[in-house]
Amino acid sequence: MVDTQSTPARQRPSIVSISSYLLFLFLACQVISLIITLSTAGKIRDAISDAYAGSSLENADQIADVAFAFIVGISILLLLLAVVLGVLALFNNQGRNGSRITTWIVGGVLVCCTGGSLLSGAGGGSFTTGGDTAGAPSGEEVQRRVEEAVPSWTTPVSLLLGVVSIIALLTALILLALPKANAFFRKPAAGWEPPTPGASYPGYPQAPGQPGYPQSTGEPGYPQPTGEPGYPQSTGEPGYPQPTGEPGYPSAPAPGQPGIPPSSADRPDDTPPADRPGTTPPSS
Repeated sequence: MVDTQSTPARQRPSIVSISSYLLFLFLACQVISLIITLSTAGKIRDAISDAYAGSSLENADQIADVAFAFIVGISILLLLLAVVLGVLALFNNQGRNGSRITTWIVGGVLVCCTGGSLLSGAGGGSFTTGGDTAGAPSGEEVQRRVEEAVPSWTTPVSLLLGVVSIIALLTALILLALPKANAFFRKPAAGWEPPTPGASYPGYPQAPGQPGYPQSTGEPGYPQPTGEPGYPQSTGEPGYPQPTGEPGYPSAPAPGQPGIPPSSADRPDDTPPADRPGTTPPSS
């Protein structure tokens, strides 16, 4: 039997702990990014609405609302996925291989999203295109109005957070794939230990006399032959048939003793006196 209590717990490698810390760092960067986005999203919407106000487009306000919803929605989605990574990091510390596989899947999606957002921000923002519709402002004009509406520090800070996020995420995913991490997440093989004397396995009965088997102690419920050690001997106790004449059994009582009918020699003669030999019958 394997003693689970004596099995030593697996020690978590340092690379797994570092990977979890990097995932938490990615989560923190996404929280800061969402705060910055929510603080500037309203100003961006107003800047886009003002840029399209002088155009002949009737849905200028709808364009600004769509841009606002897109910016906020993407930031919230990235934060939710980052929260999922934070929860998976806790399970990774426990050595669960399923959480590690899920981390790779979610992390790969976030690498694409974060990398695309980083490239878009480094290329000049999301409003550099457009202006194909007659009467609509050019993309450069919209971008200029947006940059004037938001504080100047938001762009470099957002780029810095994006770089830190993608480096932390990629490093965390790589650390989880190293050989030391594989050994930690691999399910430990069950060891074998020799059976302990006196222990019994379920489903395997033991012969009498072996440790762990109920011995013949004369207790009720165990049929026990007479004469073997541990079984009640023939001592004349009630309930045990005992042959006559053997030691420990009551001997056959002699004729005439209480409880035994007398023999024919001891019984009184019931023959009338007249019929007895040598007896003269009385005269009439």
